[in-house]
Amino acid sequence: MLITLLDSIQDPKDLKQLTESQLVTLAQEIRDFLVSSISRTGGHFGANMGVVELTLALHRVFDSPRDKILWDVGHQGYVHKILTGRKDMFPTLRKLGGLAGFLKRSESPHDPFGAGHSSTSISAAVGMAVARDLRRENHHVIAVIGDGALTGGMALEAMNHAGDLGLDLIVVLNDNEMSISNNVGAVSKYLTRLRTDPSYAKAKADIDHILKQLSGVGAKVTKVLDRAKDAARHMLLPITPFEGFGFKYIGPIDGHDLPQLISVFERAKEIRGPVLIHTLTQKGKGYAQAESSEDKWHAWPSAVKGNQPPSYTNVFAATVAELARRDERIVVVTPAMLSGSGLTKFQKEFPTRTFDVGIAEQHAGTFCAGLAAAGKRPIFAVYSTFLQRAYDQTIHDICIQNLPVLLAVDRAGIVGPDGETHQGVFDVAYLRTVPNMAVMMPKDENELRHMLYTASQHDGPVAVRYPRADGLGVPLDETLQTLPWGKSEVLREGADLTIIALGSMVDPALKAARTLADDYQIESTVVNLRFVKPLDEELIVQLGKTGRPILTVEEAALAGGAGSAVAELLIDRGLVVPMRRKGVPDTFVEHGGRDEVLHRLGLDADGIVADALQLLGHKGKSTHILDKVGT
Repeated sequence: MLITLLDSIQDPKDLKQLTESQLVTLAQEIRDFLVSSISRTGGHFGANMGVVELTLALHRVFDSPRDKILWDVGHQGYVHKILTGRKDMFPTLRKLGGLAGFLKRSESPHDPFGAGHSSTSISAAVGMAVARDLRRENHHVIAVIGDGALTGGMALEAMNHAGDLGLDLIVVLNDNEMSISNNVGAVSKYLTRLRTDPSYAKAKADIDHILKQLSGVGAKVTKVLDRAKDAARHMLLPITPFEGFGFKYIGPIDGHDLPQLISVFERAKEIRGPVLIHTLTQKGKGYAQAESSEDKWHAWPSAVKGNQPPSYTNVFAATVAELARRDERIVVVTPAMLSGSGLTKFQKEFPTRTFDVGIAEQHAGTFCAGLAAAGKRPIFAVYSTFLQRAYDQTIHDICIQNLPVLLAVDRAGIVGPDGETHQGVFDVAYLRTVPNMAVMMPKDENELRHMLYTASQHDGPVAVRYPRADGLGVPLDETLQTLPWGKSEVLREGADLTIIALGSMVDPALKAARTLADDYQIESTVVNLRFVKPLDEELIVQLGKTGRPILTVEEAALAGGAGSAVAELLIDRGLVVPMRRKGVPDTFVEHGGRDEVLHRLGLDADGIVADALQLLGHKGKSTHILDKVGT
């Protein structure tokens, strides 16, 4: 069996023994490994292919875990994981109980800060640098952030603070012109000018050449040369905004030139105060299909599935386009999730009514509020996990003013392989507490269409949440209908038990009801809740007065969720009913396949049957089901 250089790397310290030519060979071996591994497991591809040399240079120059290397978002951290002793775990990547797709402090001492959302690394690095200085320690803190993440206001807030403090801190700007979709905004345009301005590049090259010639006069004048270099650059080159924040700016440099990266990082170690190193990389580097792809293969493409129902995301996108054709007031806003939210075709059809604001959820929320206040009907297309970042704007700017903003909450519930940072389980609890907000979830893709239409007609804020999943394959009505506001739907009637299910849990609840009837002679009423807020109080009180046990089921956090809303209503009406709430418990849900995670949580037909039997105190035949799902 052929032993490769990569096989010999068990720790970053091993890199320090390699020659530069060996590092170049190792870079190719890493890319070969990524292609082979991610093609089997899936995962973030383009970003990791683009940071191979950058990661090698960082670990060659710095001393992790003593030096702290923080990766923003973390989806570009696979090479870092490989070099820090986790290569053999890659067959388990993003699988239940396996290697995480993002960075986790609990996974390795080389991961000093966990991440899954963008724009956090510089803030965390500032905190670590301040803590280092307060303890009078002597190590480096390095934040690696992408140009897409730099559009997040939090990153700029952190740079402002770091510059004010004058911290010894290194920020590596990994500029590949992409986040998931193409980057947008003034920051992206400015970086493009830095990349492409020939006068900037020529002046920089001339100064570097002159100073290189002067460098032979001896080590005694090194400080003088450094001052001369700084002065010359400031005279001939425009001062960058980074320097305005108090950072020493180095770049742009080729992020695939290992010797240059190593030299620059060695130099940066000696500079006092905050430093920003601007590296240019290519997303998907080394894999032709990814290099030429419009989205640079952000993730390894999924296998084409034959005859599958459309995803909820695709049904959302098609329905929104249909609504926009009817109503010219409708505009769509998304925070760097144009392709993820299925809106690429919408943008082509309605280019002046589509706004990708970059990774700026807070701005997106208030931007929607401004649009609505001026008579438009904005649809804020956002993943549940990212809506969390716009919570204050949802309350302060949208709901207090009761503005007609439609929150299209994608990836609501269990998202699977992306894990704790991306599970969309909290939105029901934090949205239903806000006055004026309505919260809905459809039982299938056809009802999603009608919910979107209903929400678009409502004169106030509405959240329509839907899962990261394919639909059920039900027929799609050609004519959009207005659903009765705040009314649930009884799908099945039975005298022994009531199951109140929200959205994606309606189908497994119906399956569970059939199993209960066939195997246990237990007849259940099944309710499609539809609205978490406003609740169908009339129906729920009526069901409570029957005295039969109630089981609520939702793909959301139990604390403060739909089940809590039902229980609160019954308590307020003085009704004492045997009740059990089923949902996501008070824990952060780890990564794994969506169906696997739902099964582990008991959020499938078997789990609902098991809980129903326990609620009813059923003995005997239920044992095999209880054993199967775990209680």
